[in-house]
Amino acid sequence: MEDFFRIRPAKAADAEGARFVVFPILESYALEPEPEGADADLYDLDGAYLKAGGAFWVVEDDRGEIVGTCGLKPMANGSVELRKMYLMPHARGQGLGKKLLKTAIAKAKALGFKRLELETASQLREAIALYESFGFVRREGGVETSRCDQAYQLDL
Repeated sequence: MEDFFRIRPAKAADAEGARFVVFPILESYALEPEPEGADADLYDLDGAYLKAGGAFWVVEDDRGEIVGTCGLKPMANGSVELRKMYLMPHARGQGLGKKLLKTAIAKAKALGFKRLELETASQLREAIALYESFGFVRREGGVETSRCDQAYQLDL
């Protein structure tokens, strides 16, 4: 039987489920979660994303369990940042990453943003390949998140 997955806008109550996806995935790539820093947004999805003019989605499986996340957070420079795009291992390889990224790009355009930016870590090779397949290009300059060593952008 094929698994069923559904992408839906997150609610404030999804914050714990989002942390249960993101933190173990980070650790599986030897990246340290930063609950007091870069990952503080996962404790207040509403305030960090929705009230800030962005968006956040979760991916649910057929049991209603959260198995993926993706957010758009407006930046001070008028761009929007793609954040927390993660899928649990059993939800990968089924086109969900592409669907999430298409959803985020369409929403960023609908919100009027002209550029989508992201920071990532070089060990997240699958994610980087996905971003590049969508036309993201490497952006020179510093990264703000200590566990990240690469930055990308996509003009919308």
